[in-house]
Amino acid sequence: MDLASLIGVVVAFGLVLFGILSGGTLLIFWDAASAAIVLGGTVGVTLINYPLKDFFSVVKVVKNVFLFKLQSGSELIEILVDMANKNRTGGILSIEPMIKDIKDGFLSKGMQMLIDGIEVSSIQSVLEKEVDYVEDRHKLGAEILTTLATFAPALGMIGTLIGLVQMLQKLDDPSKIGPAMAVALITTFYGALTANLIFLPMAGKLKKRNKEEMLVKELILEGILSIASGENPRVMEQKLQVFLSPSHRSVAAEA
Repeated sequence: MDLASLIGVVVAFGLVLFGILSGGTLLIFWDAASAAIVLGGTVGVTLINYPLKDFFSVVKVVKNVFLFKLQSGSELIEILVDMANKNRTGGILSIEPMIKDIKDGFLSKGMQMLIDGIEVSSIQSVLEKEVDYVEDRHKLGAEILTTLATFAPALGMIGTLIGLVQMLQKLDDPSKIGPAMAVALITTFYGALTANLIFLPMAGKLKKRNKEEMLVKELILEGILSIASGENPRVMEQKLQVFLSPSHRSVAAEA
């Protein structure tokens, strides 16, 4: 579980809830018609924008906002350097027993291809294509969430206009103007709430996750190519340290 995402949800919704309860009850902010217009309408227009399979695929990607575990770059460098040492002393086949203990599927796939004797150019091509496809999937998820965030306030405004038209039909009864106006504004509230507290933050976190994962995959690919070329492990280690932030480099150096 990503602690930052969890804290963000609790703080954001907690403060909104506090603001609501400090001036009344939660029930005055509930309107079924407004929720239907904003939520149902936003989903509907997004389905017009994307194929059905792409829309439902975002559910799998969204879990990365809260459930995301990526092996650290320093750990991967340590594994790759260990493999490079074994390759120089015992040959490429000496690495094979290590494959079953590798947690990262991208690394284990690349090293298995190297052990199987596949040409380095082919390994590089396959792994680079996999990186591109993973990046495309992640970008699509963030793009759909951004689209949802774009449409939600617009549907909220449409709901508000509907409420205002209905309110103007009741001008002959002043007692009904206040409640009708409140319902009209609630629709805008729903649109702003879902866009700014749900969809946009989730899209931003997915973009961040994508950058982190792409950096790790580039590190792994560079390490595999270095092992394939028989590069000196110490030289390879210094080269891979470039992928780490300065603080992580110092920690890795101490280790």
